[in-house]
Amino acid sequence: MVLQKWSHLDLVVPEASGMKVHLKVNVKAVLGLLILASLFISFRRVQWTEQTESRRWMENSGWWSPGSLSRASVRLLAGAPPQKQKYLTVGLSSVKRTKENYLLSTLHSIFSQSSEKELADMVVVVLLADFDLNFVQETLGSIIERFSARLSQGQLLVIHVDEEIYPPLTGLKRNFNDPPDRVTFRSKQNVDYAYLVQFSANISQYYLMLEDDVSCSKGFLSTIQGHIRSLQSSTWITLEFSKLGYIGKLYQSRDLLHLGQFLYLFYQEMPCDFLLTHFRTLLMQNKPIRFQPSLFQHMGTYSSFRNIYNRLKDEDFNADPAHNPPADVYTDIVSYNEYGPQQAYGQGAYYFWGKSPIVKGNFFLIAFHEPVVISHILIQTGKNGKDLLVSGDVELGESLMKTSAGTKCTGSHVLGSLQDGQFEKLDIHLTVKSPVLCLNIRVTASQSSWVIIKTIQVWTVSKSENEAG
Repeated sequence: MVLQKWSHLDLVVPEASGMKVHLKVNVKAVLGLLILASLFISFRRVQWTEQTESRRWMENSGWWSPGSLSRASVRLLAGAPPQKQKYLTVGLSSVKRTKENYLLSTLHSIFSQSSEKELADMVVVVLLADFDLNFVQETLGSIIERFSARLSQGQLLVIHVDEEIYPPLTGLKRNFNDPPDRVTFRSKQNVDYAYLVQFSANISQYYLMLEDDVSCSKGFLSTIQGHIRSLQSSTWITLEFSKLGYIGKLYQSRDLLHLGQFLYLFYQEMPCDFLLTHFRTLLMQNKPIRFQPSLFQHMGTYSSFRNIYNRLKDEDFNADPAHNPPADVYTDIVSYNEYGPQQAYGQGAYYFWGKSPIVKGNFFLIAFHEPVVISHILIQTGKNGKDLLVSGDVELGESLMKTSAGTKCTGSHVLGSLQDGQFEKLDIHLTVKSPVLCLNIRVTASQSSWVIIKTIQVWTVSKSENEAG
């Protein structure tokens, strides 16, 4: 069973094989290392024993078993699962709030900020996770009334899990010295998400975790697709599109069964965002991969726990993020380590870092895969006032030329020059109306310092918008 395999995987004790002892090392140092290694292994064995005994107790008590977390435990209240796998499942769990309820507004934002083409590749799964069945029925009725078209098109599913299927939610461990009601709240929330991700497994290629009180940026699905493409063959477990809690966490469908079992097994240990971080690191992604700007904003003012006033906002949120259409990136400036040219265009946490000397005539070229009409360009260089690109012109080209020296952008329109290492221009499509194939930054004066190109953001105009204009 999946759960048994996952539990075994989680509880493997790492060996102290990474310690390399040279023959010439002082004997005392060797003994010290051996003592530390022994203490570490002993500590992990204690952890192993405690967790194994805990799991045996859960199995013997009857409420936890390999089959207790399954799609069969979930009731489908509305909608029909798609016949073919989609690209993205958006999952959110919702409970009753006494002051304000944001679920319908969140669903409206998801659908209104997506094109019909994007929605054809998307399924939204809502878990009505409250045990108050009157609330569930009333909310279900509101969803059916307002989003009947999305339900009938297979773009929205509503599910529920009966209270008697849940594990114990009282008398739990008070880790972090949380009060009992807080422990109950966060433990139930972990189980809610466990059922939600378990149900969502294999509906789509990817799964996006949201809360029921967020607003979305325009075209967030296309932006996520672009970021996934930018990673190419890189291995990852979690991608982050917001810095708040577990809003905007993206997973691959292949990991959802394990994620569900992980949240379920350790549901009373710690809050969900802590568990998600442990899940990522256990699967060997040590550092978070967060993209900017954020694609989702927290809009609730009252928490679902005790209705506490909460004005938490993500200052990195952008309601209209750059499109950055698929492109290849070239430069004749030598890059430093992993800070390659694609980093400047990928809108991730990294950037392009080029070594000196930077000479007049150097270039940084974005070659689009398809012709595009551009409306807005933002270029930012330097970091904390250092490593700016001091002098450079920004050009758009209608064609690309392959030469022995590399790819060149030709048929250029000069848009302007960098000012203090920055460039921004709006309404470009009003003057450069024809589609272009490349964007080029041409260095116009030599400099001795290194250069950082922090971000290149490109907004495009759709064919219909261009024709209407």
